[in-house]
Amino acid sequence: MGKIAVSCEEPSLDSNVDPRFGRAAGFLIVDPDTLEFSYVDNGSSQAMSQGAGIQAAENVFRSGAKVVLTGYVGPKAFQSLSAAGIEIGQNLENITVRQAIEKYKAGEVDMATAPNRMGHGA
Repeated sequence: MGKIAVSCEEPSLDSNVDPRFGRAAGFLIVDPDTLEFSYVDNGSSQAMSQGAGIQAAENVFRSGAKVVLTGYVGPKAFQSLSAAGIEIGQNLENITVRQAIEKYKAGEVDMATAPNRMGHGA
């Protein structure tokens, strides 16, 4: 199983999933088999007036993750992730990163076929 990027509020498996993909504080890049992880800071995307989702998608792609688990993904970020061959699990909020990984491993995350958030300013 490939690495999983989970949008998070803090660099910890017990952090809450950050529901905002593009403006998440960062991403925990997790090996689902061992739960070993690294952290990718997404702070620069938070300050952008537009293009945050595309920048976040680039950060995830560079991490080597094959799956993203998050809350909401806008259309541009969704297109960028999909073009990179990264699967997207969305609507994961009010749970921890660890719980999101467990749900994914148990097959309880529906992989998205469309964005679930309108674009910036839409």
